[in-house]
Amino acid sequence: MMKEITRIPPLNCRTVWLSDIHLGYRGCKADFLLDFLRRVECDTIYLVGDIIDVWYLTRKGFYWPQSHNNVIRTILGKAKHNTKVIYIPGNHDEVFREYDGLNFGNVEIHNKYIHHTADGKKLLMMHGDEFDSAVHCNRLISFIGDKGYDFLLYINRYLYAFRRKMGFPYWSFASYIKSKVKNAMDAVSKFEAAVAHEAKHAQVDGLVCGHIHHAQIKDINGILYCNDGDWVENCTTMIEHHDGTLELLRWRENVTSLAVFPSANKLAAENKIA
Repeated sequence: MMKEITRIPPLNCRTVWLSDIHLGYRGCKADFLLDFLRRVECDTIYLVGDIIDVWYLTRKGFYWPQSHNNVIRTILGKAKHNTKVIYIPGNHDEVFREYDGLNFGNVEIHNKYIHHTADGKKLLMMHGDEFDSAVHCNRLISFIGDKGYDFLLYINRYLYAFRRKMGFPYWSFASYIKSKVKNAMDAVSKFEAAVAHEAKHAQVDGLVCGHIHHAQIKDINGILYCNDGDWVENCTTMIEHHDGTLELLRWRENVTSLAVFPSANKLAAENKIA
């Protein structure tokens, strides 16, 4: 039985970004995600790709526990009660890309979308697999990387079960290994540079994506790079506060703030005081 997640007060914010949930995959941390969804109130939820792992369901056989069903029902419930939900399909759920511009159950599907923050920033949203060519040198390296990553997640799943049984908090073995492998970190850097270049070309202030399971908010040559992470390894989400401040949260047994990008108004006020 899972150790009870620490209870915190409800979270009220303007916008929520979620990606790489991978419903239908055995490594999905649906329990932590459900806790987050049940505690957050917001105006808009962006689902930035790989929400349903159609690849895994197709290749490995059907896997759909009640907790995964509850995630879908909770999101649809929010969509029914005045929360705007925008779904931007990724590579693992690319079958939904052909429905670009359509609305299903109060959920809008778009392959790309622009969000306007409370302080006036324009943020383009894409899943991120569009930038794979900037990361992988060829198909062979891509294939080996995918297989190796699948193996890491396999170990991660069983280690998570063991730690939970022993009463230890969640820890991602896969993320730890990736952080120690130079090629993996080089790939992340190339990916971030490609995203920043696309945002500059699109003439927006920044770009929000997922795909690489590496949560980050940072400025890259005047472009705001935002990656809201995943719910397989890290259990992270990005939220926008009502003043336009962006914040990354890690939602496990305890909630941790990973990064904050202040609103333009807050930065102006701080500079005036300084």
